[in-house]
Amino acid sequence: MLPYLHLNLHFWHPNIPTFGLMLWLAAVAAAFILDRGFKRAHVDADAVGMVAIAVLAGIVGAKLWHVIDTPSEFRDLGWSVLWDTAGFAWFGGLIFGIAALLAQGWRARIGALRTLDLAAPAAAVGYAIGRIGCFLSGDGCYGIETKLPWGVAFPNGIEPTPPGVRVHPTPLYELGVGLLIGWYLWWRGSRRRGTGAIVGEYLILSGAARFLVEFIRRNPKVLWHLSNAQLASAGSILVGIGLVYWASRKPVDAPAARAAVEKAA
Repeated sequence: MLPYLHLNLHFWHPNIPTFGLMLWLAAVAAAFILDRGFKRAHVDADAVGMVAIAVLAGIVGAKLWHVIDTPSEFRDLGWSVLWDTAGFAWFGGLIFGIAALLAQGWRARIGALRTLDLAAPAAAVGYAIGRIGCFLSGDGCYGIETKLPWGVAFPNGIEPTPPGVRVHPTPLYELGVGLLIGWYLWWRGSRRRGTGAIVGEYLILSGAARFLVEFIRRNPKVLWHLSNAQLASAGSILVGIGLVYWASRKPVDAPAARAAVEKAA
């Protein structure tokens, strides 16, 4: 594994965390996709700025949720756990990122829920790319021990695996599924949908993917033999189903007419 990139420059010898590098690449990819989505929907807004704020909010939320989810780390490490490069919870990042997009969409007069529809493909792809950082750094997001031929060992990871133990490379599973979800949502967004339908499908698909992968991850079970992430994923699925149903009951406006109304407002 490669937790850090060691650069040997004439005047500088930095160690760049691969997790941070992949997070930056994820943000760039998400900004590009969101910008394409805005142009396709005839929306005049700053996609790069919106993604930057959402990413920062997501990082804060992911770290806070991880601390709440694993209080033992806080008891052992104290406040320093907040600055640790390992330990970010998917659901906390999702909640804070969504809140940031809602606020920005409302402020930009795009519409809070419509902003989430436009951002859903970007969120799926950005999350997928971010999982490459988890894999390269070996930060403990890998799965349980496996005898399957594609099992991976993380002897030099931030949280190394025991000698001779190979585990499920769950970040790579999530990478593949995340890219598929992003492609599907982008395709779905090419046609007129009720407001809330695309983000509803994103919550259903991403929630189901995380729920399933948790069965082969190392996270402790807290209730009904389910992990905190699985309980959060179940909530995500229920909210997504509600949004898809609600969107199906609303009339679908033509994008051009809707953009004209919003611009006039």
